[in-house]
Amino acid sequence: MRLAFTLLVSILASLMSPRAAAAAADAQPLPHANLIVLDNQIMTPVTSGFIGDAIRRSETDGAACLIIMLDTPGGLLESTREIVKAIMNARVPVVVFVAPPGARAASAGVFITLSAHVAAMAPSTHIVAAHPVTMGEGEGIKPLVPQENQPPPTTDTMSRKVMNDTVAWIEGIARARGRNVDWAKRAVTESVSIGEDEAVKLRVVDFIAANTDDLLAKLNGREVALPDGTRRLATQGVRLDTIAMNWVQRVLAVVVHPNVAYILMMLGILGLIFEFTTSTFGFSGVFGLICLLLAFYAFHVLPVNYAALALILLGLGLIIAEVKIVSHGLLAIGGTISLVLGSMLLFESPAPSLRVSLPLILMTVGTMAAIVLLLVWRAVRAQAWPAATGAAGMIGETGKAATALSPDGQVFVHGEIWNATATEPIEQGSAVRIVQVDGLHVTVEPIKVETRGGA
Repeated sequence: MRLAFTLLVSILASLMSPRAAAAAADAQPLPHANLIVLDNQIMTPVTSGFIGDAIRRSETDGAACLIIMLDTPGGLLESTREIVKAIMNARVPVVVFVAPPGARAASAGVFITLSAHVAAMAPSTHIVAAHPVTMGEGEGIKPLVPQENQPPPTTDTMSRKVMNDTVAWIEGIARARGRNVDWAKRAVTESVSIGEDEAVKLRVVDFIAANTDDLLAKLNGREVALPDGTRRLATQGVRLDTIAMNWVQRVLAVVVHPNVAYILMMLGILGLIFEFTTSTFGFSGVFGLICLLLAFYAFHVLPVNYAALALILLGLGLIIAEVKIVSHGLLAIGGTISLVLGSMLLFESPAPSLRVSLPLILMTVGTMAAIVLLLVWRAVRAQAWPAATGAAGMIGETGKAATALSPDGQVFVHGEIWNATATEPIEQGSAVRIVQVDGLHVTVEPIKVETRGGA
């Protein structure tokens, strides 16, 4: 009996073991790779913080790799340095994928692409000039390598130091990743740009991938060098998890865009002006303060020209003064010109992505000028209107004689009894018109009704 029971248990265990093994395999988490999408993102401290967080998360959650889908017009040099440093020291493979089709890795994007453990590009994408621009410069730094038949460029000492430092930096990145060092140098000094086919040919990127599935298939089996040793990528059939910015990062990423920062500044100033001119504490003041604080955060990050900011404040002051002082539009015109010039020069960068959009400037300034001109026009018209209140507003009003006036008596006007003196005797109940007001006493004249006789 005991032998039969033992045999039965053995048979049941052998039958259940494949199912148990399968259940255990299903319970284990599938391998995964992480993905972050930088869609037309400017490289700022917000972006560098987001990428750093994604790398740290990928290091701790066992991701096969971190894929950065990149489409950027460029960004700030210091933020780019932070991003490159995080990628170069990452303990998880970082893959930069310039995608989707039509995307570009411009300026800061070149450094980020070159620093990746594996770099790939989608069809119809390109890598654009990586020319360095320092804070506070109104023009780009000229190439240090002279063009053919061109005289050597002249730059100030600080610009030359920045250029030399940037060239050495990008050469070090390219050399560490086994990429084309000569092209990397030319990207900084000559502002060269290439498409995906030429980028693969020149060993700037590793391969072309049509989409993320194609990218994962081509990544599988590649070896990358990490700080703790070499790792072979195993990306066949992995799950792709997207890491998104948290709500604070999303808000700040929008705020630091030059167009948004400009709008916030204008709204903040106008909100405070309205609050002070109405002598009340309400929504406009709180709204204005919030907008200004967010704009100041963006100004702390972006390369602001404070002389241009002073021009904007002067322009606003002149436009507001036009409402108080009638100058026949001269103050409004001067304020409009000052606003346009200050807005165009607000952010010191030759990169369009770090400047305020000209259509936005014209729309904003035009709207403000139109509002002020409307107020001035209404004020001028109001001066030509007859008085409607006070003693002057009573002249010309009509009423009835409450008593007989010969010449003194009382009249009934607008539901009120007034002491009155008549210019000629007036019978009680006759219609009268006020011709003069002296305090609480009025002078009236009779309203004569013309009659026509017939034959």
